Amino acid sequence: MIGMLRGLLVDKGESEVIVDVQGVGYEVFLPLTAQARLPTAGEQVRLYTHLVVRDDAHTLFGFVSRRERDLFRELIKVSGVGPRMGINILSGVDADEFSRLIDQGDTRALMRLPGVGRKTAERLLVDMPDRLAQWRRVSDSIPATAPAPAGPSRQDRLAEAEEALVALGYRPQQASRAVAAVDDGEAASEELIRRALRSMVRG
Repeated sequence: MIGMLRGLLVDKGESEVIVDVQGVGYEVFLPLTAQARLPTAGEQVRLYTHLVVRDDAHTLFGFVSRRERDLFRELIKVSGVGPRMGINILSGVDADEFSRLIDQGDTRALMRLPGVGRKTAERLLVDMPDRLAQWRRVSDSIPATAPAPAGPSRQDRLAEAEEALVALGYRPQQASRAVAAVDDGEAASEELIRRALRSMVRG
């Protein structure tokens, strides 16, 4: 099991990054909410990881904190929630917000998360409370937030944020409205994505 990577952040995509660890480039898939907390390409990065091994692929999923990685591991133990859906859920809300939705039994908000239907939302509400109690006992060894990096032009940032939301399954008009509603003219695209997702979940 590969539990952590520390190396040079070579490239950042919408849903994945490449980390160079002593000459080996690891492709790591991570939630959109983590993007705003990554350094710029060319800088050092540390990611907590979870390796999924299947017959046709070995896939690494990465997280800025051990706390988020541990929540992901609890999520994918729920029937019907695989690694990709777990990443989608944590792309829609951060760990603390997800925990709050479970505590409040908010089925409607859970159903607004990318890829989550009523059946999955109800299953999460049944299975996650005990898992969250265990998860909360784990201390987070890395700060939860970091300043958002500087981005390109405002128009480019808006377009990037809208494209990322569409890639998660939201309709283009829905994505455009959500991004416009949270745009302050200065936020990086990753921060716009995080704000827009949070606003849509809270509905």
